[in-house]
Amino acid sequence: MGTAVGGGRAVPRYVQIADEIVQQIRAGVLKPGDMVPSESELVERYGVSGGTIRKAMVEVRASGLVETRHGKGSIVKDRPPVRLRSSDRFRASHRRGGKAAYLAESEQAGAKPDVSLLYRGTLEAPAEIAERLDVEIGAQVLARRRLYFRNGTPVETATSYLPWDVAKDIPELHADNPGPGGIYARLEDHGHVFAEFVETLQARLATKAEASELALSPGAPVVHLLRNAVTEEGRVVEVCDTLMAADQFVFQYRIPAAD
Repeated sequence: MGTAVGGGRAVPRYVQIADEIVQQIRAGVLKPGDMVPSESELVERYGVSGGTIRKAMVEVRASGLVETRHGKGSIVKDRPPVRLRSSDRFRASHRRGGKAAYLAESEQAGAKPDVSLLYRGTLEAPAEIAERLDVEIGAQVLARRRLYFRNGTPVETATSYLPWDVAKDIPELHADNPGPGGIYARLEDHGHVFAEFVETLQARLATKAEASELALSPGAPVVHLLRNAVTEEGRVVEVCDTLMAADQFVFQYRIPAAD
């Protein structure tokens, strides 16, 4: 049974219940560390079936605001506030100052950043990466996969793919820490001066493995970002495949109005 809203559409009762619980969390009625009322309590409160409450809780978990602990129920997460992801993070001045993009934007937000290197080595280029790098599918590329933290909370994973003819002669790219300014600074040190960074974003639901890696509830929303790093010669020398917890980011881009 639904309630009529604008346009004559009906909002299912489980969606109404989920929205109310989410609003209670965002308003601070339910605080970080609080338990969400149990299924039986919610059944009594709303006068609906257990099935309706279970469907509502699927929606609540998808918001990323709660986590479910086996045998204990759902608890409101203590997650840090969203931080701005701005196009300014790729300014050359940051690299010259020895700050990679993630470090620069975290410091601007007053957050404590940390990075864990998950993989460093050669891989065969997947189809989409190969197309972006303009190499053959299966060609050897250097891959660097990282897990990024903000104030101790995992917020994104990122894998950089670099064409082997570029990466093989830059020893810092094969080290755990590529040095001040990150891999973009090292690429520019070796003559690959950047002209632009082109990003494609898509919102979707996290897979089970992705949710586990980012400490999200199953089916929580994420933002999948693919970025081409393009040099002044027009060559893509890095593709970064990034997955971000959607509730941790606000995106801001500066778009020139002139031709």
